[in-house]
Amino acid sequence: TPVLRVADLELDTARRVARRAGMDIFLSAREYALLEFLMLRKGRLVTRQEIWEHVYELHSNAQSNVIDVYVGLLRKKVERPQWRRLIHTRRGHGYTVAEMPPGE
Repeated sequence: TPVLRVADLELDTARRVARRAGMDIFLSAREYALLEFLMLRKGRLVTRQEIWEHVYELHSNAQSNVIDVYVGLLRKKVERPQWRRLIHTRRGHGYTVAEMPPGE
């Protein structure tokens, strides 16, 4: 399906548009690529290495905090105080997009 969904977060992959609670979310190309990668693996823990291999250039410095920065930027856009958290971090392991954090 061209529309990926997690709770009220939608990603229309055909139009490359993100929406949450009926509101458009404007994403940079890198933010979109990261969100799409996470949503395609909904509910699954994605390692930093997997993100580097699929979202960023393979020759990039994998020790950089750029992934953390982009996850932070993405969270600011798709998570508001009144909305449920959907991007979860498992410290030292990676990230997941899910309605509930892994293990709950």
